[in-house]
Amino acid sequence: MALSRSARRTSRWLALATAVASAFAIAAAPGASPGAPGIGDPYFPDLGNGGFDALHYDLGVSYNPDTDVLDGTTTLTAKATENLSSFDLDLQKLTVDSVRVDGRAARFTRSADEITITPARALAKNHTFRVSLAYHGIPEPLSGPIVFGSQYGWMKTTDGVFVACEPNAASSWFPSSDHPSDKATYDIDIDAPKGLTGVSNGRLVDSGTRDGRSHFHWRESKPMATYLATATIGKFDVQQGRTPAGTPIYVATDPVLPKGTVDVYKVTAEATDYWSKLFGPYPFEETGAIVDDMPQAGFSLEVQSKPAYSAVRSESTIVHELAHQWFGDEVSVAQWKDIWLNEGFATYAQWLWDEHRGTHTTREDFVSEYNARPAADDFWQTRVDDPQRDTMFADAVYTRGAMTLEALRERIGDKAFFRLLPAWTAAHRYGNGTTEEFEALAEKVSHQDLTGLFRTWLETPGRPALP
Repeated sequence: MALSRSARRTSRWLALATAVASAFAIAAAPGASPGAPGIGDPYFPDLGNGGFDALHYDLGVSYNPDTDVLDGTTTLTAKATENLSSFDLDLQKLTVDSVRVDGRAARFTRSADEITITPARALAKNHTFRVSLAYHGIPEPLSGPIVFGSQYGWMKTTDGVFVACEPNAASSWFPSSDHPSDKATYDIDIDAPKGLTGVSNGRLVDSGTRDGRSHFHWRESKPMATYLATATIGKFDVQQGRTPAGTPIYVATDPVLPKGTVDVYKVTAEATDYWSKLFGPYPFEETGAIVDDMPQAGFSLEVQSKPAYSAVRSESTIVHELAHQWFGDEVSVAQWKDIWLNEGFATYAQWLWDEHRGTHTTREDFVSEYNARPAADDFWQTRVDDPQRDTMFADAVYTRGAMTLEALRERIGDKAFFRLLPAWTAAHRYGNGTTEEFEALAEKVSHQDLTGLFRTWLETPGRPALP
């Protein structure tokens, strides 16, 4: 097709404008290059993203339980850590409808679970930018050997959805830098059918009904790992108040569940206050629980500010998940191989609770668990500080991790040990930690060389001698 003279002038003008814009971008971000598609975690090398630091997520979640369709919007505010010509976000299976960067339409391509976004202008290092995505689809739960053989992530219930995402399922329902090393704050708006309640992290800042649907706006003002985010929807009875020490508490319980013998609200309030004395100040604005009817999920999760339980769980499980608010949520792992820093500590907290209740000492729990496993048991073959991806939630990570802490307590004494726990959470408050950093802090606090102890209990296969 031949172009008219005016069309040729327009074409030349557009070409000039494009060249000027490109020159501006190059000047603003010289040597710009694509950000890495993952942070390089050995267990999940493609999760997380290079080239930027996530600062804040603004999520819009509109869900229809009748069709399972999620219509979502995500606006991520982030800071470029290098000159970026493009960058990636993690998103599993859902369809992206549009992408904008700093208000301008951006090109995007997809390869498996990676969305590669090319902004109209390259992003200069230290530039704070906003990327907005609209997307839709039917989120699918993940499954496999990682989480006890159970489904996890976005799981449909009889009246809504139960959302529990550790370790890699946050990107099954919103585009993100899906790794705990890249924490951010959140605003989460949940749109659900009238009569259902949407429960998420942090404090409820607004709720109401519009156009015959219910809306709930939650705000998590403290940095949070992606896997700790939730948008659980269903019919819930809600109890609100304050713990005896004054922390706001919000407990949502599915009314079809039997009451049982555990008062989730009472135990949550008591454990929150007790752990605050041992581990440091409660790190978030609200404590609580989400207790749903989800029998297919045989686990609970330390969802930040409101642990999620797929049924009414025991007092021991409740105190375990609440201990994670410090060990896992306030201080998150830098890499997934360090997961014992979450699970070993929360399991040891169960033993501390027994001691607090006067039922067993931590030493008695330690010896009981030790004697229950003969030397030939595979339990003793797991390397706790690097358990491998498909066995990262193996029993040894929990129980031998807890044994390590009891062995440490007996070596350095109660005075040093109970200085160490709050010192650890204070040193890495709202950030990330590694096994090596914990070992170094333990030696600093105790003034002892603990190399042999940690090598024996965390690194060396085989059943150690009882200390």
